[in-house]
Amino acid sequence: MHLLMTADTVGGVWSYTRELVTQLSHRGIRITLVSFGQIPSAEQSEWLETLSAVTYHPTAFRLEWMQDAQADLQQSADFLLSLIHENKPDLLHFNQFYYGALECDLPRIVVAHSDVVSWWVSVHGAEPPDSEWIQQYRNNVAHGLNAADVLVAPTRWMLDQVRQLYGQSKTGKVVHNGRTSKMFEPNVEKQEYALSVGRLWDAGKQANLLLRDDLPLTTILVGPEQSPAGAIASAQSMGHLPKLWMKGAQSEAELRQLFARAAIYIATSRYEPFGLAAVEAAFSRCAIVANDIPTFRELWVDDAVYFERNNSQSLLLTIQELASNPSRRSEYGNRALERASRYFTSERMGEEYLRLYRSLVPAEVAVA
Repeated sequence: MHLLMTADTVGGVWSYTRELVTQLSHRGIRITLVSFGQIPSAEQSEWLETLSAVTYHPTAFRLEWMQDAQADLQQSADFLLSLIHENKPDLLHFNQFYYGALECDLPRIVVAHSDVVSWWVSVHGAEPPDSEWIQQYRNNVAHGLNAADVLVAPTRWMLDQVRQLYGQSKTGKVVHNGRTSKMFEPNVEKQEYALSVGRLWDAGKQANLLLRDDLPLTTILVGPEQSPAGAIASAQSMGHLPKLWMKGAQSEAELRQLFARAAIYIATSRYEPFGLAAVEAAFSRCAIVANDIPTFRELWVDDAVYFERNNSQSLLLTIQELASNPSRRSEYGNRALERASRYFTSERMGEEYLRLYRSLVPAEVAVA
């Protein structure tokens, strides 16, 4: 089977792509991979060097959620059509909505990792105000979905959001994202700190819930060093936020070490179609403290400790209770690890996608 897959190098979709492409390649699938957004760094793309069955085409075409992206989208679609004509894949796997409407006679899936409208509704409580850009974006998403054979999402919540917001009744399937468990270290001795990963400027991540002088436990916040990080540094110079340690973007190895030693992982997001960082924390045996939103309830059920939705005081009390109860903290760390090992591995994700692909291509291709 020969698969053409699109991806982007901005955010968690690239981690998802690495895990899935690696799994599929090891199962004998030939892959033509095309990325958009930014040309990846050498560190970002070095994993591809060991996969002989993958042909990679990095590009810097703008992504569909960006302003003024339409010309880039049309040019990138033409580029994809030329690759399809040249390489003749059996199946198309698009991690962007727009390309679902490519004019070619091949089965295709579209994966809804996130979208602008559901983000806006989760953060602002209403759909975004009308504008030329949002109209174009909605049209692009709807056209791509209409032409897809199957819509995939990493959670039932995300699948339902896309259907409701774009008027879709498309055949849908939930495939949880996965990580390679052996990349993480669950048996390192835990230290007395909590960890959270999130961009302070992203209202969807809601990391501002941690901006408190009375945090009961040293808490490390990992994220890009952008505003209002400067304001926080200024506040800390005056003695505020004494237990919040700001760290900028970390390498994968640095982040693994932080996860390994953290006793608690704090998932503050108010918008989270999946939440890969929580899975990485679980594979590191961190107890998970999560905002009580549908996504986290769907994924973690009773194997996380929840605080009242978007409530900073409830978050503080939940951290305090776990920080003072080592046995309960250890119990929830074990439960998170067990759940992640059962449901959120890259191996499971690869097998589910492979079954889906085989259902869409001719029998002689599926068994090849």
